[in-house]
Amino acid sequence: MTDNKSYTERELDRIIEMAWEDRTPFEAILFQFQLTEKEVIKVMRGNLKPSSFKRWRKRVNSGVSQKHLKKRNSDINRFKCTRQKAISGNKISKR
Repeated sequence: MTDNKSYTERELDRIIEMAWEDRTPFEAILFQFQLTEKEVIKVMRGNLKPSSFKRWRKRVNSGVSQKHLKKRNSDINRFKCTRQKAISGNKISKR
């Protein structure tokens, strides 16, 4: 994974889940897990099959994904759905 950060299996699952979600920007992962975009890419490369990683990278760099705030519509100013419960200080949101 990364050199000096270790995560539980549950945290790692959540990081991967957030990375797969088109509407969750890298900044949300940085906020919650202190992982930069480069570090998220390393996590994904190390934990996905090569074909899955390539598909994910292709999608992130496509026009469909809103992983980068610069590409996102400026009207969207939140990390979560308006219907989602407020996120407390927990690293992992309750499901």
